[in-house]
Amino acid sequence: MADRERFVVRLPLLAHDLAGAQRLARVMGRTMRILPHVDPGEITVSYEDEQGVHHRVFCDRFLGAGRRCLLPADHDEGCIPRGWWR
Repeated sequence: MADRERFVVRLPLLAHDLAGAQRLARVMGRTMRILPHVDPGEITVSYEDEQGVHHRVFCDRFLGAGRRCLLPADHDEGCIPRGWWR
């Protein structure tokens, strides 16, 4: 996919707080993982009036062999590897 460019799609949503928005974004990312051109590990959430400040949704720490951590960003426990996204 070296001949392709990366883009960001912005999709506004409603939530009670940042944590709720991140949870919803994780659900959306896990749902979208079936699409080969989507990179759910890179999902971020921003407040509508602070779109330059991005809050990560997944840890996404690279764990080798094409696997990344599936847990939320800033988790306390050890990473859990899964190969369900690139």
